[in-house]
Amino acid sequence: MVDLNVDEWTQKEYLHNKQLLAAQGIKVLLIDTILNSIEGADGITYNPPLMKQEPSGSVFVFYCDSGKGTHSRLKEFREKFPDHVCISLKGGRGYWRKNLQQ
Repeated sequence: MVDLNVDEWTQKEYLHNKQLLAAQGIKVLLIDTILNSIEGADGITYNPPLMKQEPSGSVFVFYCDSGKGTHSRLKEFREKFPDHVCISLKGGRGYWRKNLQQ
């Protein structure tokens, strides 16, 4: 069971939970808020009108360079996307390890 009532996921949690949730038909999207994609990761650029079209219950995992910016903006994201789950990627882009894949 994946706990969706948290503020942050590590990269390992993101990769693991994405698989578990996909098996339940729940979409998990990595959201780039800094226009600097993570090499080797499937993600989309922050685009509210497009993101609002995602199925209700989808999980948005936001990242920035350090994770601090997206963590501090979680309240804003959750207000903007009330039908979706909003989580911050702990450590952001700076802590992403491209060899850590599942």
